Amino acid sequence: MQNTLTKTYTEVRKNNYKYSNDTSLLEYMELRLNKIFADEVKSADSIFRKVKTNAIYKMALFLSGTIKRSCSVGIAGETASGKSTIALDIINTIQAFADEYCIKNAITRINTDDYYYDRSEMVKKAGSFAEFAKHYDLDVPEALELELMKKHIKSLVFGNTVYLPEYDMSGTAIRRDNAKLAVPSKIIISEGLFTLTDKIVDAFDFKIYVDVSADVQKERFYKRAAERDLGDSADEVYANASSKAKTHIHPTLESADIVLSGEADRNAYRKFINKIIDLVHEVYFKDLVRL
Repeated sequence: MQNTLTKTYTEVRKNNYKYSNDTSLLEYMELRLNKIFADEVKSADSIFRKVKTNAIYKMALFLSGTIKRSCSVGIAGETASGKSTIALDIINTIQAFADEYCIKNAITRINTDDYYYDRSEMVKKAGSFAEFAKHYDLDVPEALELELMKKHIKSLVFGNTVYLPEYDMSGTAIRRDNAKLAVPSKIIISEGLFTLTDKIVDAFDFKIYVDVSADVQKERFYKRAAERDLGDSADEVYANASSKAKTHIHPTLESADIVLSGEADRNAYRKFINKIIDLVHEVYFKDLVRL
């Protein structure tokens, strides 16, 4: 994908960014966020490949409290794009801040993979998961109950407690329903191959796509395949995943508010998230003593 960037940002009109009564909190948040994003976009090794300006405004709406409900974040991308790593870094960075200031229910993760349909009986009949996988395609959105996932996310966003499923990834294809309690949080975040596909994309306030070059993706995939002892089947698995991605995953890039580079340094992601957290700290927590 060409490394294009959205260049239109709200002009930053102030050199002194101290919040005052002369500026509405929403306007202040938007000004500061525009500066934070613009600086990152202009940096030599930016984590961004594309940012829509409406995403920055939406973030200002949530951070200023103009929108008071939880916000939902969906992260998608091909296999080995780095989406899981990025999601976990976001979660861990925000949770560390929440722990420091005793903020309850800051962020909840919804694992897309937990919504694979239970196919345990089919695995038993086939004799093994490997044999089952030869005749059942896991690399299509239809393999997951995305409608249920959407229902759960919507319920959490509007303040309801939900019991989530849990899928056994060890090769049994067992899904246990109502296995995990999820409580409403300020942020609901989910990542997966099909997180931005048609059946679920409108569940998310912020839609993020992680883009990666074919060479880097392939290198990562085969390293992971070796760790998982896929052996000779790795070529077939990779070919199928790549083929299905062209149909089901690549098109979801168009709906993304933000396109991230799956090749950026992990520290760069953490540093950027911490800049947002610093803004939150300045506005809401500057008079509190750190633990």
